[in-house]
Amino acid sequence: MTERWALAATEDGGAELAALGSDGLPAGPVRREHDLAESVRSRPGVTRWVWRSTAEIYPRLLAAGVRVDRCYDIEDAETLLLGHEGRLGEPRSAAAAWARLRGGPVPPDPPQRPAEPGAQSPLFEPRPADIPLDGLIEVYADQQRRHEATAHPDRMRLLTAGESAGMLVAAEMNEAGLPWRADVHREVLHELLGERYAGGGEPRRLAELADEVSAAFGRRVRPDLPADVVKAFAQAGIKVRSTRRWEIESLDHPAVKPLIEYKKLYRIWVAHGWSWLQDWVRDGRFRPEYLPGGTVTGRWVTNGGGALQIPKVIRRAVVADPAWRLVVADADQMEPRVLAAISRDPALMEVAGRATDLYQAVSDRAFSGDRAMAKIAVLGAIYGQTSGDGLKNLAALRRRFPKAVAYVDDAARAGEEGRLVRTWLGRTCPPAAGSGDAAEEAGIPQDDPTETTAGGTGSAEDTEFTPGYASTNTRARGRFARNFVVQGSAADWALLMLAALRRSCADLAAELVFFQHDEVIVHCPAEEAEAVTEAIREASELAGRIMFGETPVRFPFTTAVVECYADAK
Repeated sequence: MTERWALAATEDGGAELAALGSDGLPAGPVRREHDLAESVRSRPGVTRWVWRSTAEIYPRLLAAGVRVDRCYDIEDAETLLLGHEGRLGEPRSAAAAWARLRGGPVPPDPPQRPAEPGAQSPLFEPRPADIPLDGLIEVYADQQRRHEATAHPDRMRLLTAGESAGMLVAAEMNEAGLPWRADVHREVLHELLGERYAGGGEPRRLAELADEVSAAFGRRVRPDLPADVVKAFAQAGIKVRSTRRWEIESLDHPAVKPLIEYKKLYRIWVAHGWSWLQDWVRDGRFRPEYLPGGTVTGRWVTNGGGALQIPKVIRRAVVADPAWRLVVADADQMEPRVLAAISRDPALMEVAGRATDLYQAVSDRAFSGDRAMAKIAVLGAIYGQTSGDGLKNLAALRRRFPKAVAYVDDAARAGEEGRLVRTWLGRTCPPAAGSGDAAEEAGIPQDDPTETTAGGTGSAEDTEFTPGYASTNTRARGRFARNFVVQGSAADWALLMLAALRRSCADLAAELVFFQHDEVIVHCPAEEAEAVTEAIREASELAGRIMFGETPVRFPFTTAVVECYADAK
């Protein structure tokens, strides 16, 4: 059986498919079959399916009980290649890529589909193909040539393979869902918020806190309206620019304590309250729509549901099925270890090769045993805190780990100068000129928010540490580029780890059910927990070797086997 087959879904639920040769061109005739799932199920020897979009094809296969080992996602590859070529913002659909090849008018990409609360899978209905199979094959062959034209073809191919594997993982996680006890969730909400009032108004505890805030100011104040709160503080003789906790918690005013409590509970009520529970949890599962590579750094987001921002208290509702367990694995100090691997700094690689605390090891070398100072220095180097105490810490770090600091310094300089900046595998941060518009057109968040909420009830409050890469401030973009080479490379490594873990779990009942940045959760029968824990360790080591070669650097995980997610930390 030929290793690779091209596959296109047809409007009637069938498929067109053809075997491919090593050059990416057809190695046999195009076949037309009436059942998409059966066309894949009947070819177990195919080791890689080449198709337009995993989001289009794979949910339908999963619904029919068909899983595939590997795929090549043409539209995902087009996004990566356009970015590498400095063309982020050009339409990235397969139809657009085909039109460019043929010199015809390039169609725009369709708008992002709104989230579907409670849906089991994002795209279940067959959709018409906007490009014939021979067009897909032409685009695929051209993409193989473009991979070869990159500075590091092997790395770029690995990135594309990792992204395609991530798309499979995301679809499978969407289909499996995160185990969720609605009854426990309701108990938590009642405990925190009190009774619900008729008409959908604020629950009892929020109403009580709002009254306390108003009493403290001596007039009626809406604590859910920041402008009203800022005005009330001003009338009390206290000038504040916002109602963020870090700005108001040190103020000497009786409204501060109930206001902070109100804000915390209000966010839970809005983002994960009773309406969220009704919208997003069905049949004991929470199924957000995971979107791999949803940010410019390659980090994942979700299309609604707030999956990547589950408050610790709400995690009490994430409970394994009877006789099953949750294996919760959190990567230890992943980004500093990635910096060691990509910079090839001998001293930092030696430190990152230890199973012990990396920050403590750095502190012993450069900060007289002060772990807190060492952590601030390392993260400051990565995230761009290079003034004040940060500058002094960076100087100490540079003396001990010169290649590591030089690596992020060079990236920052490239970013400030408007040059392309790449991760270890080739994911590319676009140039400054016009990049804001390009990013918006490409549908990629500029400031790497951890969550998108198109059409959903979740909300995005936190953003990643770095400012938007499209900022007109050159120093701000330099800080982003400094972080991009590390954070983006960490996201690339995580893809390879997920791919390896998925393969290790293929013969088990275990299912991947959650992933965010440096944390993964596997739901498995209790008797498989030990095997899953070992599979995570092995996947981490394998991802490091495949991506960085043989280095001393290790990527350990802190792993907990629990029945409830809240018990993992």
